[in-house]
Amino acid sequence: MKRTISSDDAPAAVGAYSQATTNGDVLVTAGQLPLTTDGELLADESVGEQVRQCLRNVEAILESEGLALDDVLKTTVFLNDIEDFDEFDEAYSEFFRNDPPARSAVGVAAVPKGAAVEIEVVATTE
Repeated sequence: MKRTISSDDAPAAVGAYSQATTNGDVLVTAGQLPLTTDGELLADESVGEQVRQCLRNVEAILESEGLALDDVLKTTVFLNDIEDFDEFDEAYSEFFRNDPPARSAVGVAAVPKGAAVEIEVVATTE
């Protein structure tokens, strides 16, 4: 059975979606933008700082369910400019130092709200 997840330690959903959902076996987050908990978009920050904020949001959602980044099985990363890949990867690796999850990174025409990056994850709850 699906259950929706909402954490006050991550930015509220800005549309018709949940921060995350789970079926008890896996947890799937919505794409996390570089938004602070008060809704400030960090679009003027470096790509690296935007990545860090996205992953802090992911961490907060996971922690609300007693999970951690070590529980992440797969990430999907959407980059506004694929030329930012190296800067993205450097910041991303700060969060996934050992046994990183599977990952896809794609360049897209535009990330919502003018951000440089959006990150979604799939985590195990077991």
